[in-house]
Amino acid sequence: MFFSRRFYSFLSMFSVCFLFVGPFIQMVNQTFANYHFLSVSIASSIRRLASENVFVVQIQHPRSHLNRFDMVITPRHDYYPLTPEAQEQVPRFMRSWITPREPPQGHVVLTTGALHGIDYATLRKSASAWHDEFAALPKPLVVVNIGWPRRNCRYGADLAKQLTDALLSVLGSCGSVRIALSYKTPEKVSRVIFKELGDNPKVYIWSGQEPNPYMGHLAWGDAFVVTADSVSLISEACSTGKPVYVIGGDHCKWKIADFHKSLRERGVVRPFTGFEDMSESWSYPPLSDTAEAAMRVRSALAARGWSLRS
Repeated sequence: MFFSRRFYSFLSMFSVCFLFVGPFIQMVNQTFANYHFLSVSIASSIRRLASENVFVVQIQHPRSHLNRFDMVITPRHDYYPLTPEAQEQVPRFMRSWITPREPPQGHVVLTTGALHGIDYATLRKSASAWHDEFAALPKPLVVVNIGWPRRNCRYGADLAKQLTDALLSVLGSCGSVRIALSYKTPEKVSRVIFKELGDNPKVYIWSGQEPNPYMGHLAWGDAFVVTADSVSLISEACSTGKPVYVIGGDHCKWKIADFHKSLRERGVVRPFTGFEDMSESWSYPPLSDTAEAAMRVRSALAARGWSLRS
């Protein structure tokens, strides 16, 4: 049987990809981290070249024509610019520059928050993995997740001091407190945290050493306090169904402020003021954006006669 030189070239390339799939995936992840905006162009090009053989799902609004993708999954607050409230904040001559410009189309899946991998199964697994470190801690365990200032949510040492003052006020109703700083948390913020709470026997501050206890915190925490800047941190905490308090919401504007408003209206989060009884338990239906979006993808694939392996 005759095989063309092109076939052997393809076979060699396939073998290389198969043998080095681990490093290849790492390279893809690193490339996405550095040049994620290029992924929009690459994905839409693949769909244009092989539209009958691919199903392209774009995560987050691409700020371009949505008909380039088979499905777009994006937070509802990405469409905040179309609301009357947002329109009033933008000079008329600038409105055509702001995206999105049109309401969501039928192939757009709107989520409440960010997509992530936290669900009941992962929390159970993490609870088991971190049992020895967390099981004996006095209850309630209050977990504090601190992010970093963003363009639409700016803050500094002032919010850090507000946070530490509020934590000191509620410390009497806490069994223990675990604080996690992000690797991007500004030094001016972390300095206040360590100064005000670093010597408190009820408080442990994690600042980057391995292993990262984040999943243990989500699994074992009885209540969460999260800085308002991070949609991801808040979304993940809200997937637990446990009390979530947000601090710094008044520092946020534009679509991030709209995200907080939607969570408050649903009873998912409350502002952290320092007057709370942290032993009080309240609940809500956990956010399940990822599972719901996955169901929409499966349904769309089924409509084409395709299926995913379980």
